[in-house]
Amino acid sequence: MKNLNGTHSLNGVQETSRNGHVHEHNGKSHSCCEHHNGSDSDELHDEMGDQHILTSLNTPLREDAFKLTDAEKITKIEGHFRQIMEVLGLDLTDDSLKGTPRRVAKMYVKEIFSGLNPANKPAVTLFENKYQYDGMLVERDITFHSNCEHHFVPITGMAHVAYIPQGRVIGLSKINRLVQYYAKRPQVQERLTMQIANALKESLQTEHVAVLLEADHACVATRGIKDVTSSTVTSKYYGIFEDDAYRAEFLKMIRLA
Repeated sequence: MKNLNGTHSLNGVQETSRNGHVHEHNGKSHSCCEHHNGSDSDELHDEMGDQHILTSLNTPLREDAFKLTDAEKITKIEGHFRQIMEVLGLDLTDDSLKGTPRRVAKMYVKEIFSGLNPANKPAVTLFENKYQYDGMLVERDITFHSNCEHHFVPITGMAHVAYIPQGRVIGLSKINRLVQYYAKRPQVQERLTMQIANALKESLQTEHVAVLLEADHACVATRGIKDVTSSTVTSKYYGIFEDDAYRAEFLKMIRLA
């Protein structure tokens, strides 16, 4: 079992790693990806790019983010990605490559970054708690796929969510859909944790919410430090879950204690 001893807190988000290393924080920024001691300017730039600067709990978006339709965005991204491939020296007349710019553009807009558009936020239906269940409800091992906003490479992990009903309950699939919605955008794990927790509080109409994310970051495993064994754990607790006993029960139920 993994051990959550020695967790650190950033804006209320606790964080540790599979190998027991706690990420260092300095004010609002920290690096979960890597630390370099070299003087090479490219390495320094990469390290600075790995800093998790939580300027806002909302995903940074321009005011005109939705001025273009999805179709218009796909057309523009297709052109830009074609240029990237050409700069890399790829032969776009090859049968295997010629459709790639369009495929990538559609994937960005319609799939892996679809959570940027609030029109795609899942509708949440609550039901009267007629059976008067007042215990802890835990939805664990929710698989999610996101992308690091610093390098646009995958973040893959599991979300564990719990809440205490207050008169209303939610269909279980809606919890999964909320997790997926916020994951499908460029992210840092801390922000993703907070966004899920706050959305659940609002949707469930209860203060008693717990969220814990375990994730592997490709920016750590495939570049830079190339550490394939570590993972990142973040958590946020509201209401009764701030109590040690309830938090311990939650961790036990998701097999982390």
